[in-house]
This record gives sequence, structure tokens and C-alpha cells, in this order.
Amino acid sequence: MDSPNVAWLLTAASLVLLMTPGLAFFYGGMSRSKSVLNMMMMSFSAIGVVGVAWVLFGFSISGGGGGSNQFFGDPFGDFGMQSVFQSTGELDLILAAFGATFAIITVALISGSIADRVKFGSWLVFAGLWAILVYSPVAYWVWGGGLLSDAGIFADFLVPPQDIAGGTVVHINAGVASLVIALIAGVRHGFGKVPFKPHSLPFVMLGAALLWFGWFGFNAGSWWEADNFAAQIWLNTLVAPAAAMLSWLATEKIRDGKATTLGAASGVVAGLVAITPAGLSVSPLGAIAIGLLAGVASALAVGLKYRFNYDDSLDVVGVHLVAGLVGTLAVGLFATDNNAFEGAGLFYGGGADLFFAQAVAALIVMAYSAVATAAIALAIKYTMGLRVSEEVETGSIDLHAHGETAYSDSK
Repeated sequence: MDSPNVAWLLTAASLVLLMTPGLAFFYGGMSRSKSVLNMMMMSFSAIGVVGVAWVLFGFSISGGGGGSNQFFGDPFGDFGMQSVFQSTGELDLILAAFGATFAIITVALISGSIADRVKFGSWLVFAGLWAILVYSPVAYWVWGGGLLSDAGIFADFLVPPQDIAGGTVVHINAGVASLVIALIAGVRHGFGKVPFKPHSLPFVMLGAALLWFGWFGFNAGSWWEADNFAAQIWLNTLVAPAAAMLSWLATEKIRDGKATTLGAASGVVAGLVAITPAGLSVSPLGAIAIGLLAGVASALAVGLKYRFNYDDSLDVVGVHLVAGLVGTLAVGLFATDNNAFEGAGLFYGGGADLFFAQAVAALIVMAYSAVATAAIALAIKYTMGLRVSEEVETGSIDLHAHGETAYSDSK
């Protein structure tokens, strides 16, 4: 790798790290004024906890420490990244650091499903354990030579799944975890009866803008080289969220009579999620189609929490799980026959093999994430406790957990 490519990866890693503060604004704006600091701290604290956990164990488990099985790398194979730190390979260290930013944003995404009601200390423990025990093994499966990679056991029976930047590893994984921990935490007091309205839509719009900006590094940086393939991913990362924003707004207009700023911001994020696994696989027209599908699907899905009584506070399940599934499955339909991966989608003459492989990969990740997340969340619930008291929840979790308020009149 030459210096320009290394410089591109350094830039891309920095853009991905910016996504987590961007998520803090996005989630913080969607929260109530009395809990905005706690919500933003859950994102910021993920940088601290997961950053350290990644260096200690996460990188090794995700494949950096080597592995002799299909399920996880050796946790102590490169403890503390000592081997990669001493490596003379130009890309080794920056790729290890790039992986840390992915682990951080994935964990931070989950926090939006449990806003207003979880102990901050319990969140910190959950974040560290989930990064090591759930995110890192799934990253190994897809990108580190594990069972869902082109070197894995499923490649002996299926076309290898295509996931350039984390449709399965990041969004489906975090989306399922969000649903599980929201169910275990239970609904907020007043859920379905009291409106929980965003306290700052400008924060939401700012957060969406920062996420979009950082996502160019997230997706295009995953190709590792500054070339035409990276440009293809960049363009798809522009047009898919643009299309998703339009389809979300159209859905809102037809359903509710209004096209909202919250809908525009949420549509952008849904489109970004959907194009994450597909950016290298599809043409710009395919990216637009994926964005349109994701915007409609997620706009409809966010209302399901009231029908099925699960309190996904900030719509992580409706956006990340649903749009992640749309994007992952759409690869099996829209992947072109001249992309950098092996195998075309159904609409480009590849038959149903790739679609089937994408579906199998999604189901495996969903099953593991659900079981492992439940084990971690239940262990925390029955030891240190998961939820704050009703008094704290209905009062001010900001004051209770952090001794601060965002605004002078916040209570």
C-alpha cells in the first residue's frame, strides 16, 4: 500500500469516529430535555469503554489475533495489540484502528433503544461485554476469516455473502440487540399514553448531517484504497440516503399529511444503513432503488413498537434492523455482474444463490445476537440491576446520573 492509500484510511477512520458524536446529537435531539445529557453520554462513553476493550481483546477476537476455528479469533492472540503495534506492515496498525471505530459506533447505536431508563453504570458494563462477546465474533465471521467469510465453511455450500461495510456486522447485529435489551429493560412509564417528543429537532438534523458526512469514511473507507471502487461506494452513499429521505417523506405525507424534519433525518439514516452492505455491489440506479425501499420500510416499521408494545425509544429497531435487512437482502437482487465481489444478484442474471446466501447470513447473525445479548442483559439485570427507579425516570436521569442538566430550566 502506498502513502496516499494510507492517508485515505487515516482520514476515513477519523470520519467514522466523528459518527459517534454525530449519533450523540441525533439521539440527544430525539430525547426529552431532562434526559439529553444521559443520552449523549451513552454515545460518548462508548468511545471510552469500547476503545479500550478493542485494544485489549476485541481486535484479537475479530481476527487480529489469528484463529483456528470458524467462530472467533484467539482472545489472547494479540492482547493489547502488541503484535500489530510492532508490525512493519504499512496497513496493519491503521486497519486495527479503523476496526475500533466500527466497534464503537455499533455499540453506541444500541443505546437509543433504552433511552430514559437504564443505569449509566449498567450501560458501561453492557457496552464493554457486548463489544467483546457479540460484535467482535460477528466481525470475525464476516471479515476475519470466520464461518460467513469467503474462507468460511458456508462458502463450501453457498455463494459467499457480500457485506462491504457492515449490514450484518453493524446494523442487523445492533438492531437485534436493541430489540432484545429493550424487551428486557421494559417500557418507560407512560409509554403509549404520554407523547415522548424530541426536544431539539435542530440537534437531530445536525446529528444526521454529521452521520452522513462520517458515513463516507465508513463505507468508502472499507474498500481500503482510494480508487474507482471507493468512488463508486462514495456515490452510492450519496444517492441511497437521498432517495430514502424522499421515500420516507412521501410515506409520511400520504399517511399523516405532513412531511417532517424528523422524517427527513430518519430517512437519511435509513438509506445510509441500507447502502452499507451494498455500496460496492450495486450501481447508482441500484443504490437509488435500495434507498427508496429502505425509506418506505423503515417509515412504516417505526410504528410497530406501539402495536407490539416494545419500547424502542429512538427507533433503532425500525431504522437499523429493518433497513439493515433491506440492504443486506437487496444485494441478492441488485448486485451487478461487474462488482469487486464474486456473484451477481437475481436482477443481473445471477439467479437466487446470492439472495439465499444473504438471507442465511442475516439469520445467523440475528440468532447469535439475540441469544448473546439476552444473556448479557439478563446477567446485568439480576446482579447490578438494569433500570433506574421510577422516581429517577420520571424526575431527571441527567441530575441523578451526572449531577447536571442541559438547560437551566430542565428538571
